[in-house]
Amino acid sequence: MKRHILLPTIGSAGDVHPVLAIALALQDRGERVTVITNGHFQQLVEGHGLDFIPLGSAELYEQVTANPDLWHPTKSFQVVAEFAIGGFIQPLYDIIAGYDPDGTLVASSGLLLGARMAYEKLGTPWITVHLQPSLLRSAYDPPVLGGIKLPGWMPPPLVKAYFRFLDVAVIDRTVAPYVNPRRTAIGLPPQKGFMSNSVHAPLQSIGLFPGWFAPPQPDWPPQFTLTGFVRYDRGEGGALSAELTTFLAAGEPPLVFTPGSSMQHGSAFFEAAIGATQRLGRRAVLVTQYPEQLPPDLPQDMLAVRYVPFSQLLPHAAALIYHGGIGTLAQAVAAGIPHLVMPLGHDQPDNAHRLERLGIGASLPPQKFKVDLIAGKLAHLLDSADVRERCRALARQVDFDASLQATCDAIVATADRVVGNRTD
Repeated sequence: MKRHILLPTIGSAGDVHPVLAIALALQDRGERVTVITNGHFQQLVEGHGLDFIPLGSAELYEQVTANPDLWHPTKSFQVVAEFAIGGFIQPLYDIIAGYDPDGTLVASSGLLLGARMAYEKLGTPWITVHLQPSLLRSAYDPPVLGGIKLPGWMPPPLVKAYFRFLDVAVIDRTVAPYVNPRRTAIGLPPQKGFMSNSVHAPLQSIGLFPGWFAPPQPDWPPQFTLTGFVRYDRGEGGALSAELTTFLAAGEPPLVFTPGSSMQHGSAFFEAAIGATQRLGRRAVLVTQYPEQLPPDLPQDMLAVRYVPFSQLLPHAAALIYHGGIGTLAQAVAAGIPHLVMPLGHDQPDNAHRLERLGIGASLPPQKFKVDLIAGKLAHLLDSADVRERCRALARQVDFDASLQATCDAIVATADRVVGNRTD
């Protein structure tokens, strides 16, 4: 019997697309793969000939993404804990329990705690695949969490103490009520320290980002491997729409604005975007799947699109102004253009901090995302020769294909070691 690799993921397109890229590459290698994610993405996954198991309904996806607290710097964690973590523990455990542990490997985010339960209770081999470095809570290079950036003078012991306080006071108190009753019900001991090293699977943990974006630290888990940015883009090898192609050819490279694929509360973002674009005397492309967020009549030098493959658009752009999601970030780095980030929550503040540290971007919190400040930040990014050179240098270091193959190599190597291929 051929071994089976299960790829569960929950979240927006930014979470699902990299998993889809990995699934397709593994399938090309002859592996049997099943993607487990929200029903919102069923047509996309099955359209590529991949096996699919729903984890939550499309209606639930719309309900959660419509919740404004999902985009709040601190309230978002409660939403994630309730829906993305707590809501899928038992359903994912039940799905995995339907597979033979001797012939199955699960590769998931460490936040999908049903996979950890199956590993502990059933012995189903499990590895973690992390999209962003914010889950690596290093005392030597602490991530920006909840919008809080620790001062650089803090010694590692004090940083560790801060993380312990954060666990006890916020994270464990929020997550444990969803997790531990289910662990107890199947005979597992209670868990704590949900965002400490327990977020990394003991067998193997993979980071889908490069070392120059998040330099490895001495307190990272020893089983952690970096493979680099992975991209899935529906437009690879395709063409832009005729309308967008004509717009791009009609003038200088535009600014590109997007608040994220699932963001339904972006009216203020786009209002400021339009004002800043006019203040700078530039052109813009506004990307949103929710056009009701835009004014009914856009200026002539602006174009709104519902979806566009960033691999095709961003090489023609002057800069990207967005939420700081890791997948979009990787596309902009590969295009060699500067970033202006309005981080909302989750990993976005940490991603913005890393871009600033690399000298290829700037950030503004939502309360400061105003026309004057946006225009000032963009003017500096666009006029700086140093920023342009840094963007070009890092673009040359992005190799999506090589990163994808390295990721598959790491998954397959673990599967070879702990699962193999069985014959009945």
